[in-house]
Amino acid sequence: MKLSQLVFRSMQKNIKHYYLYFFALIFSVVLFFSFETLQYNPSVIEATAASGTATSGFEAASYMLYVIVLIFVLYANHLFMRRRSKEIGLYQLIGMTKGLVIRLIALENIMLLVGAVLVGMVVGLLSSRLFAMILLKVLQFDAVVAMTFSKEAVLHTAIMFSVLLVIILLQMAWIVRRSTLLHLFNVSKQADERVKSFSSWQMVLGAIGIAFIVYGYYKSTILFEDPMELLNNMLIILAATIGGTFLVFRFSVAFVFNIIRMSKKGHLKLADVLALTPIMHRMKENSKSLTLITVLTAVSLAITTLSYISYYSSETDAAIETPGDYVAVNGREEAFLRELDALNVPYDLKTTRIATGEIESSAFLSEDVIQYLNEDRSEVMIVPLSDYKHLAPDVELASNEIVVTSYSGFMSSSMPIEEGTETKLYIGDEAMPIKVKHINDDTLLTWRVTAGGPVLVVPDELYLRFEQLDVERAIFTQTAITLKNDEHQQQIEQLYKTTGADVLNEDGDKLNSLIATQQENLNLYGTTIFVTAFLGLAFLLATGSILYFKQMSEADEEMASYTVMRKIGFTEQEILRGIMYKQLFNFGVPLIVGLLHSYFAVKSGWFLFGNEMATPLLVTMGLYISMYTIFALLTIRYYKNVIHQSL
Repeated sequence: MKLSQLVFRSMQKNIKHYYLYFFALIFSVVLFFSFETLQYNPSVIEATAASGTATSGFEAASYMLYVIVLIFVLYANHLFMRRRSKEIGLYQLIGMTKGLVIRLIALENIMLLVGAVLVGMVVGLLSSRLFAMILLKVLQFDAVVAMTFSKEAVLHTAIMFSVLLVIILLQMAWIVRRSTLLHLFNVSKQADERVKSFSSWQMVLGAIGIAFIVYGYYKSTILFEDPMELLNNMLIILAATIGGTFLVFRFSVAFVFNIIRMSKKGHLKLADVLALTPIMHRMKENSKSLTLITVLTAVSLAITTLSYISYYSSETDAAIETPGDYVAVNGREEAFLRELDALNVPYDLKTTRIATGEIESSAFLSEDVIQYLNEDRSEVMIVPLSDYKHLAPDVELASNEIVVTSYSGFMSSSMPIEEGTETKLYIGDEAMPIKVKHINDDTLLTWRVTAGGPVLVVPDELYLRFEQLDVERAIFTQTAITLKNDEHQQQIEQLYKTTGADVLNEDGDKLNSLIATQQENLNLYGTTIFVTAFLGLAFLLATGSILYFKQMSEADEEMASYTVMRKIGFTEQEILRGIMYKQLFNFGVPLIVGLLHSYFAVKSGWFLFGNEMATPLLVTMGLYISMYTIFALLTIRYYKNVIHQSL
């Protein structure tokens, strides 16, 4: 028999093991090739030109995807080699040298990967237009998208996956070369860990693992309370949660299951035998893979959620940054308003007087931050109460009371202040005692004026004193213009620029209209959510496939046990019920722990990315739960076939 015939027969025999692996490879190639092609699509280049980072974003996504594929393929290949250990041993028993066995398996891998790359590139080429249309839809950009063929994308994809093939072949050759015949025939029979009574130190380590995770969660809730220790706290949280997760899977889970097993005093049901015992036997090896899968799930879910929060909040963020359809300062809106009148465009005006003052830094900042900045005072924007009345007509202030507004997001977390706080407001060297009456997140001034800082609303009498005493600092006005209809929108956008109404200062800095700000946000966040969503899908496919392949291997190894159970009278349904409990652990526990990790990660800093957490978080979690459920059902179906074939 020729080597090629042997390769085809071997692949035909193992096709049931390879089909999901082959599909995952094709999907990865499709994504990689599509990201590469998008960099050269004229419609995409035009739509993302404003962001200035789309091309580099696609390139970075391609490399991140490549790392995901590399980890997935190496792990899957290791599982396949373990599963085929007896087959490899038989090849050597009948006289095949290790070199010939390596050539045989190498040809299989070459055919699989080359086939996946060719199919993936064809599908990627056909679907690249669809990917571009999805991206432009996310960006709300109207354009006719043509199918684009890029030689650069083809060449880059071929090179990257050729390197991947070389790595796979080296891994395979290493495994075959270092394996003895005895090891090959016994690898599937070796128990990972004998089930025995747990020592006190194992119980302590399990408890420490839980404590680490809880501590990591707690630290995440106070992450921004001390900005000076932000990096250190992030590293502590990362180490605590990852280390705690490993200890929980390595010791806590097996310890709990051992208690459950011992509490039954030998009266184990079939479901207990099929679920508890295999998990406990394999916990030492599985703890590493379950930790990896849990962490990858948490990271990908957190990144996807934060990206979705940014995209979901893009319009409301624009409204927070720009308090009207158009904003002008220091009377530069006059020519613009004359043009609006000439076009008979109705509008509303809200003019706000603005002064700058200084407030004691201790009212907003911690002592460590004040010492680091070496500043006892912080500059703030001040507006009179009468100009604030259009937002809050019922607010009244005593002579020493103020309202802190535009106070939300990162500001409210890193610079905490409470109602009733008493501090001092400075004009030059003159200090005036003030008391914070109200705090809110109303948008009064454009972000380009406040630079994201809070705005103080003071009584008119106090503001007049600023006007009288503040001779060095800039006193200016902001006019917010809100259109009553959107006719002549494009013409008005152009007039806003040509009349000079968008000029912020003498240095030539410019203001943006509300629509322009929304479009900038869409360009940035739309590209980000597009990339992270597909990367998250690749993460899901990789982690779910790893779990699935691992369970396939365990099912094949346990087939003899199912044969014995069926011979002594247990039905397929009874055996399958125990398998379902086992899969509930294998897929459910990493998912639940991963969801918890991602929830606390997102909750610690979601306000940096937008103003709505619940909906994006629930949507992404729902998608991840659905995907894990699909993989669990595929695994149960495979076990069902193995149980059926066991007798």
